[in-house]
Amino acid sequence: MQNVVLIIHLLLALALIGVVLLQRSEGGGLGIGGGGMGPQAGRPPLTGLAKVTWGLAIAFICTSLALTVIAARNSADTSVLDRMGTEQAPSEEPDLPDVELPPADSDAPLLPPRED
Repeated sequence: MQNVVLIIHLLLALALIGVVLLQRSEGGGLGIGGGGMGPQAGRPPLTGLAKVTWGLAIAFICTSLALTVIAARNSADTSVLDRMGTEQAPSEEPDLPDVELPPADSDAPLLPPRED
C-alpha cells in the first residue's frame, strides 16, 4: 500500500512541477512588472491551468499526509529515544586475514625518529 501511494505521490510531484512551469509569469513576484492592472483592479479570474495546479497541490498534500499515517502505523511501538538507552551486546570481532609483515632488520624495538 505504501509503495502505491508513494508512486502516486511522485507522479503528482512531477505533474505539479510541469504544470507550474507551463504557467505564464504574471510579474509581481518581487514587485516588478505587473502589467496594466492597478492597485484597485483585484485578482484576475482563475485560468484552467491554475485550477489544475490547485487540484494537484491538494492531491499532493493528501498523499503526503497518507504517507505519514502509513509510516506511523508501520513504525515500531517504541520511541527512538527509548532505544537509545539500551546497550547492545558486544559483537564478535570479524576474522581478519593473517598478514605477514616484513622481517625486522634487528631485534631492537621500533622507536620514533630522533629530533636532530
